[in-house]
Amino acid sequence: MSDSKSLHRVIRRLAGWAVWSFFTEVHVIGGENVPTEGPIIVTATHHNMMLDPAVLSSTFPHRRILHYWSKASLFANPVLKYILYSSGNIPVDRKSKDRQVLFKGTFQALANGYAVALFPEGTSYTEPRIMQVKDGAAYAALEYTKWSQENPEQLKIGTPVMIVPAAIVYTNKSKYRSDVIMEFGRPITMDDYKEQYLSGVEGSARSAAKRLTATIERELIDATVNAPDWDTLYAARMARDLLWEDEGSIDLDDFVTISQTLVDLFSTKDATPNFSAVRRNLLEYYSLLQSTNLTNSVLSSLPLPRSLDPNHPTPLPSRLLTLSILVSDTLAVLIRLPFFFFPLIVHMPVYVMGRLGASLVEHEEETQAQNKVVFGLLFLLMIYPATFWLLWAFFWYTSTGALVSFVTVWLFAFYHNKLINDNYQRLKRVIAAWRVLVGVWAPKRWELPLAALSQYTTPQIPPENPWIDKNKATVKSSPAQEPPAKSRRRPSSRRIMRHVLRARGEAVKALASFLHQLESAGDGKKVEASIHLAKLYGWVDDVKPSIDGVGENGAADEVAGWRSTKEVIAFLRKRGAKIATLEHGIQGDWAAALSSEEEGTAGDDSDAGDKDDDMVWVPSGAHE
Repeated sequence: MSDSKSLHRVIRRLAGWAVWSFFTEVHVIGGENVPTEGPIIVTATHHNMMLDPAVLSSTFPHRRILHYWSKASLFANPVLKYILYSSGNIPVDRKSKDRQVLFKGTFQALANGYAVALFPEGTSYTEPRIMQVKDGAAYAALEYTKWSQENPEQLKIGTPVMIVPAAIVYTNKSKYRSDVIMEFGRPITMDDYKEQYLSGVEGSARSAAKRLTATIERELIDATVNAPDWDTLYAARMARDLLWEDEGSIDLDDFVTISQTLVDLFSTKDATPNFSAVRRNLLEYYSLLQSTNLTNSVLSSLPLPRSLDPNHPTPLPSRLLTLSILVSDTLAVLIRLPFFFFPLIVHMPVYVMGRLGASLVEHEEETQAQNKVVFGLLFLLMIYPATFWLLWAFFWYTSTGALVSFVTVWLFAFYHNKLINDNYQRLKRVIAAWRVLVGVWAPKRWELPLAALSQYTTPQIPPENPWIDKNKATVKSSPAQEPPAKSRRRPSSRRIMRHVLRARGEAVKALASFLHQLESAGDGKKVEASIHLAKLYGWVDDVKPSIDGVGENGAADEVAGWRSTKEVIAFLRKRGAKIATLEHGIQGDWAAALSSEEEGTAGDDSDAGDKDDDMVWVPSGAHE
């Protein structure tokens, strides 16, 4: 195997640029768990197509080069063989039933002390939990352990191989300028498995590999967000967005733990008497946001007072004042535009092609970000070199001119990336503000009827991935969750915005009531918890019957994790959840007056909002 990895370094640099330009931050946790040298097998989650190896390789600790598996047949051509080896790939003969032949290239890489990276789930997919972890990584590690004992003379580095779990979690994997959390678990040694694997007893090798695979899977599950079904995951996401309204306000160190805590909370169906109603309200609001391409963060940031309600009997000057707020917010963006205008124009083809790439795979969430990055990177690789040559020509192709041109282009790219976050958020806010303005000022007769609204109040779920092992799949979806044959058309703002604001109000009230009841339940109230969180914050009972009657390793029962409700609420508060804000209603109260019971008939705005002026909302949990 060639030691030259020049092409790999080029690819890794390009991947780093792509990741840097698409995501706001890649936050690495547990980098100290990755050995600085010696043979390791990195087992990473795989939920975002080509972006997963791009993120993993470009930010891997200690700048170690990762070697990925490729089909052995590709190495038959000498030219292609050099390219593959130089880019860090190693051959895997998948047709061979002899594991020593199957992993020959892997053995050579590990014997040289290299790092091999695998995606043990076998395919990239979008599901509410980790669906499968295959045995390939376990067999590769155990077979290398066997091979290294039989061929010690071929080892350049005699350090035993270890498996390093790597969980890649996206805050919103298809969204531009979102974040990535990459957590490395503690290395798994072969000490607990090699004796059984090498014993020679019939079936022992398979049992050892299965146990090692189960350990890998458990480590990956503990570092990711896993829900039993889509409804639970979406309800937890919506609750998280309401409790942490500002995007980026959650410490990325806590993002996975907070998200899993909320998933566990909404997995406890008897948590409160109003549990079903709360979850329904959260799901309706989540679905309406999904259908309108709006976010709760943007809506909560709008400076819109209650007087915006067209049914509220306020004088015309007050309406003009409301409009002036929107205009001033728009001007604030326009004032900043000159500083960003030129970078925006230069990068406009990148944005347009990125959106086009995502639209080609509308129903494949795990492919959307990949297409955005690939399409955008292709145009960047045309725009930046062209800009460099134009500047260099201006300096008469001198060596000094080349340096100045290169530095100028690099600073231009850096300037664009530093400004894009704030300007992008402000632009989304202005667009949302005008959509709200149009929606709530439109005559009530234009409002979407409830019968037509129902298609937008049930979240769409991604289509099933045909490469997932159905025998291991445990996620269930109700018939109401089945995605429609055709994608939904985004409804016009004038027809649906009132419904969005009502749904937001109901979701906020329902969540406040839910949390109030949990906090008031006393120390004896408990909710379900993932085992790793129960060990940290609660307790574990060995009393939960397994679904099929047989638990892990043949046991009749499985363990159950629990946390007290008071501890969960305190946990969320400590990490910044705005529970107190929920208890005081919606910020600005500008949507509270839109409840359907208080609106007048179509075209009548004479007295519909009279009683709203003195209305004080009390959390429903206070009455229960």
